[in-house]
Amino acid sequence: MHKTLRVQLPDLRYTDCRVDFSVKSFSAMVTLCRELEIRHPEELSFCKAVEHDHLKFNYGSLKKEEKARRVTVASMPLSPRPDTNTYISTSETLRRKSTNSSPMHRKLSNRSNLSIGTPKLLNKSFGSDWSLAVSPPPTSEAKETIVKPKSLVERARMNVAWLDSSLSVMEQGVQEFDTLLLRYKYYSFHDLNPREDPVRINLIYEQAKWQILNEEIDCTEEEQYLFSALQLQVGLQANVPQPIDDVEDDVEAALNNLQLSLDGGHVPQDLTSVPQLSAYLKYIKPKRFTLKGYKTSYFICRDCQILGWKNIDEFQTYSSEPCLSLQLKGCEVVPDVNIHQRKYGIKLSIPRSDGMSDIWLRCDGENQYAEWMAACRVGSKGKSLSDVSYEQEVSTIKAFLSMQHPANLPAINPNTLDIDIDDYVAHRFIKKRGKNKCRAKILEAHANVKDLNLIESKMNFIKAWQSLPEYGVSLFVVKFHGERKEELLGISYNRISRMNISTGDYITSWRYNTIKAWNVNWETGYMMIQLGSGANIIFQCLSADCKVVHEFIGGYIFMSMRSKESGQALNAELFHKLTDGWN
Repeated sequence: MHKTLRVQLPDLRYTDCRVDFSVKSFSAMVTLCRELEIRHPEELSFCKAVEHDHLKFNYGSLKKEEKARRVTVASMPLSPRPDTNTYISTSETLRRKSTNSSPMHRKLSNRSNLSIGTPKLLNKSFGSDWSLAVSPPPTSEAKETIVKPKSLVERARMNVAWLDSSLSVMEQGVQEFDTLLLRYKYYSFHDLNPREDPVRINLIYEQAKWQILNEEIDCTEEEQYLFSALQLQVGLQANVPQPIDDVEDDVEAALNNLQLSLDGGHVPQDLTSVPQLSAYLKYIKPKRFTLKGYKTSYFICRDCQILGWKNIDEFQTYSSEPCLSLQLKGCEVVPDVNIHQRKYGIKLSIPRSDGMSDIWLRCDGENQYAEWMAACRVGSKGKSLSDVSYEQEVSTIKAFLSMQHPANLPAINPNTLDIDIDDYVAHRFIKKRGKNKCRAKILEAHANVKDLNLIESKMNFIKAWQSLPEYGVSLFVVKFHGERKEELLGISYNRISRMNISTGDYITSWRYNTIKAWNVNWETGYMMIQLGSGANIIFQCLSADCKVVHEFIGGYIFMSMRSKESGQALNAELFHKLTDGWN
């Protein structure tokens, strides 16, 4: 049963599409993404548009009231399952301006046979209005739909909007000409290829850009100016002819990828020695309600592990055991860098049977930070310092840090540049520095990225976004069993975290590979996670239906099970088996 649905893409542009309202919303979304030539549609999902009033209350506190005053298809007696997303009003939010403001609505409503509202990318020239590889500026109507959360709790309440992938669009109260948002839901981007994914890269870039501008994710002031500079470079390159790679470049790239995929591709000059790093570093084991500061020890990194002694003399005395031993394989590595404050930190989360153990390292300068950060990243993948990827990782980190240094002279004359600072810098930095100061900072940062082409600018923006500490963490307000206070539950691509609701500090984390099973009581809304150690984690989600949390966990587990092969087919049956939770 195909009907016209108005969809807002991640770049805030609208398109009217013919969507099957009778199939599962996941299947309808996959079909739409294939029409739009977006690879790996399993990473996206439909969601309803939220307004700021929706962020003032938890879903649980208004659930009964909302269901009593609203009539949806899912609330009818004949429905085999309850609608898990009835918090957002279908009569207000979905239909707001959708029947009058749609740019193609008048054309679409007069057509009898319509396949899709957006022409295929290959039929349009690069940079045209309907090339999804380049986005036009958002309309004033689109900007009115932007919601800027003011706290971690409001960020968590935004996740109430996701549609249930196992129910049809019609079952969730959506009618013809209503508006839905298409967004990346799972921050696990598989096989992101600059040559094959110009559309996908652009949409990910756009969603990342609006997350930063709307303050849905936190960043430092230096990082903000880097994002702004890359955004400016994207805008400057959008109408410039881009270089075309020839066949020889394809062959060379394939050979380089083959070399990186093979272990042992790099042979050290001295086969009798094991490459290692050694230096004095500061470290701390973060704990709640502690006033202890950083300690200094002598560290050695080799064979995917970090060993620490009090000083170099104890290390040279072979009889002395290390006071600290960290296994890097499987650990999580998060940068903690502020160039302006000369802070070069590395946050490590070491997996244990009962959760995660955190330790923070502090380096003296950029070179030391680049070497140790690269060692931790390759070590977390089970690779040693002799692997070819280590030197490449060091170079990548140094290049990324160099982009954050202010240049002596801007590459663009400020008098010739006319930009709206509100479209480039988050409001809190504009309020702090003023528009003129922010404009000068953007131009200084742009001098470091002025030579990047369009795809390189977007990819650097995405990589910088992925390096933020809060990247990829979807928040929910929950109440753990036996606790009286509300807390935050953070769900990311490889773990679930218990977090402080005021500060966002991690209390404890559990990786997916330590989870034995998870169960949901659909009547009470409680969810129980069984760990391999035998412990149980029980909580009730307050900011969204428990089905949303269940689907996030199952979806991320599905993402981790995808093959490394680029041409694999989407296993929709396995996705629903992990996310439905009804059978």
